[in-house]
Amino acid sequence: MKTIGHILARYTAWILHVLTPLGIWGVFAIAFADSALLGMPVDAIVAYYVYQDHRKLLFYVLMASLGSVIGSIPLYIIGYLGGEKVLRKRITGERFQRIHRSFEEHEFWALMFPAMLPPPMPFKIFVLGAAVFEMRFRDFVAAMFAGRFVRFLTLALLTLWFGPQIVELTGTMVRQHFAWLLGAIAGGVLVWLLMRRSKKRKAQSN
Repeated sequence: MKTIGHILARYTAWILHVLTPLGIWGVFAIAFADSALLGMPVDAIVAYYVYQDHRKLLFYVLMASLGSVIGSIPLYIIGYLGGEKVLRKRITGERFQRIHRSFEEHEFWALMFPAMLPPPMPFKIFVLGAAVFEMRFRDFVAAMFAGRFVRFLTLALLTLWFGPQIVELTGTMVRQHFAWLLGAIAGGVLVWLLMRRSKKRKAQSN
């Protein structure tokens, strides 16, 4: 594990060196690359920028969120043009149906909540799913931005409180307790939906 951590640290340092000419726009670039290409250490980069200049915290959060949304658009287009085969190859038939049902019932939350979670959440599957299951582009952008904004804002605030090392700590905890995390989020969403439905019924009865 120490060897892997050392490699990741060197990789992150190299990316920071590459982003130096971009200045404050480096956050946008790394978030775009993370969504459009292979996975990048976007959380570590955002934490570094925030820790170096906390006065621009909101700017970094916004740029990371926008970069992530724009970087996901090519994958959304691929899914829209015929990504069902690609999606079926990546996941089991049972999981395909599960994701399909979640988009049919609450498509905004079906995309927003995965967008909030850090790796190892296989988020690109949900981006493909949004297009395959015909989520409107406007709603896709809104859900993506909302989820990413919550994720990066939380990360930024934790970085101010604990320092940039919170990225490694959080990543370790998420990997070790990923199933529990998903269960807690699913439970919270279910409670929220039940409360919302109950309020609607009371309003209609009145």
